Amino acid sequence: MARFLFATFEGGGHVQPMLLAARGLVERGDAVLAVSDACNGADAAVLGVPFRAWRLAPSRQDRSPDSDPIKDWLTRTPLETIQALCDGLMCGPAGAYGADAAEAIDTFGPDVVVSQELLFGVMAAAESRRRRLALFAANVWPLPTVPRTAPFGAGLPPPATDFDFEFYAGLAQATRAAYQHGLPALNAARRSLGLTDLTDIFEQLDAAGRVLLATSAAFDFESPLPSAFRYVGPYLADPVWTDDWASPWPADDARPLVLVSFSTMYQGQEAVLHRVIEALGRLNVRALVTLGPVLPASHFPAPDNVSVIASAPHSRVLPLASAVVTHAGHASALRPLIAGLPLVCIPLGRDQADNAARVAHRGAGLRLLPEASADDIAQAVRAVLEEPGYRHAAAALGARISADAAARSAETELIRVAEEAS
Repeated sequence: MARFLFATFEGGGHVQPMLLAARGLVERGDAVLAVSDACNGADAAVLGVPFRAWRLAPSRQDRSPDSDPIKDWLTRTPLETIQALCDGLMCGPAGAYGADAAEAIDTFGPDVVVSQELLFGVMAAAESRRRRLALFAANVWPLPTVPRTAPFGAGLPPPATDFDFEFYAGLAQATRAAYQHGLPALNAARRSLGLTDLTDIFEQLDAAGRVLLATSAAFDFESPLPSAFRYVGPYLADPVWTDDWASPWPADDARPLVLVSFSTMYQGQEAVLHRVIEALGRLNVRALVTLGPVLPASHFPAPDNVSVIASAPHSRVLPLASAVVTHAGHASALRPLIAGLPLVCIPLGRDQADNAARVAHRGAGLRLLPEASADDIAQAVRAVLEEPGYRHAAAALGARISADAAARSAETELIRVAEEAS
């Protein structure tokens, strides 16, 4: 039996994949403790994963916009977004995350610390306690540390020319420089743990012996990765807070069903949702809009052919659907593709533009700007419904993603890390 400490924070779609991997280890008979924001405790309990909330580090009691420490929907430029991420999560509270993680390591005694890839304070704590460290990223790799790939955040296609490689390298270098904004706070956290200062924020990642990418290699762009990186397949399931659902339409209604799925977190998505609802109201379709736990359905009046609700089990809805309109969060993109459904992607930020780029590059859907008009959205939905090439491409890509999901291997990789530690 090995012992694993999982550390994450309330950031939407990355929490459940970590908890699913933790549950897999629990079912093996290993000892597991998950540490995250208080509002994730119920999710862990349903999955049977022992849990404790952050004590000194920020610990959200709910998923409301006011409790979000980053509030990236208020930033106006990529530089402001990076600085908000550094100040609100990666480095600003690194001392508190480090203190909490160090205390958990001392009391729980893990063989391996498994950290979400943005919790630099947790990584420093594992380093200070000389524990094996694995990083867990439930998306394509988001940090500017891997050369010759499309830089994260801009939603760019894979490089194809020498100019592309040079431009992307310059963009990655500029992005890496922007993250150095957090270096003073990170070094202060490291000193509090008895560690020496770094000269580059990303030197902290060197403490990790394994980086697990909980996504599909088939979904990501092909690119050489450092030896510590492993694709372990996507961990996808309905959120534990999802309500039951019964279709409001007659069983013989032949109109195609369009599922609308935007972020379960707040991202200032009200305006785009109103335009999506308006667009779908113009089409001869049925549309189901699932808002998640943050936005009230009463704020989104809709025509008769559009049903707006808090949640529904997408595992039941996707087999009935013909297309999906989404912000292109990781799970919101991959689950429809596995079902063979084409996407209309309207990314709002975070990893979404990069996911949308992968969908569009494979011909499995269309990508629109967040400012897209209702006319543009209606035209895009009509295109993915009527042009069979989108569905065929989505089905082909989805079959490869499904195979990666069936072979998911985070637990196996973590056991190997634990064995290396023994």
